[in-house]
Amino acid sequence: MKLSVNGAEVFVATGGREFDKSLPAVVFIHGAGFDHSTWALHTRWFAHHGYSVLAPDLPGHGRSSGPSLSSIAEMADWTAALLAAAGVAKAHLIGHSMGSLISLEAAARHPDKVSALSLIGTAATMTVGPDLLKAAEANDQDAIDMVSIWGLGFKAELGGSLAPGLWMHGGAQAVLKHCEPGVLFKDLSACNSYGNALAAAATVKVPTTLILGERDMMTPAKAGGALAAAIPHAKTVVVPGAGHMIMAERPDDLLAALKG
Repeated sequence: MKLSVNGAEVFVATGGREFDKSLPAVVFIHGAGFDHSTWALHTRWFAHHGYSVLAPDLPGHGRSSGPSLSSIAEMADWTAALLAAAGVAKAHLIGHSMGSLISLEAAARHPDKVSALSLIGTAATMTVGPDLLKAAEANDQDAIDMVSIWGLGFKAELGGSLAPGLWMHGGAQAVLKHCEPGVLFKDLSACNSYGNALAAAATVKVPTTLILGERDMMTPAKAGGALAAAIPHAKTVVVPGAGHMIMAERPDDLLAALKG
């Protein structure tokens, strides 16, 4: 469906069912350079099991109009505005990578709007290497190669898809290539400059689960564990053998952790 958020048209996937604001709401927030398609399997499960689902394309991503936003704080405030536009009082926020930082910051800035947090492939700091930032700023193919290679675990690069005939590496590259020029750079820069995670974590009062990939090269499980330690009563699930793109690599394990 389409919503107007802060005066701009936003595309929001609803998991294959009409959005019903009377049901418990779950919001899926994608990572840098990606879009709602990241959540295709998981949004469908929640939408068909008693939840209302919102999986937006962030501004300037996928089918949503731009411009893209420049900071995690802006994206967190935008998420609160999305809930208001959908008529949702509060929601369980599920975020991957950059989306996990957005979810965390939204819980700190708008605690009355968040009922629970699931933070996937996350860490207190998401430092982005200068080579990747430089390539992304130049809209160079090297940036897409780095994100897809580092983002997927070892087995995923050899095939590994549960759906025969699908190539996870090629799928990730196709979505990243669809980005408008400058969007990936702004996303990565927002992650690189965000320094409020530990302060935000200390304010969280809702049930929180961190879901980490054992072989994640972008947000290592050890770094995720440091963030978990800062969130009162947080639960941590480490998915054996998984890289950063847990949604594609280990969809069933991720779903079990989200249902958890």
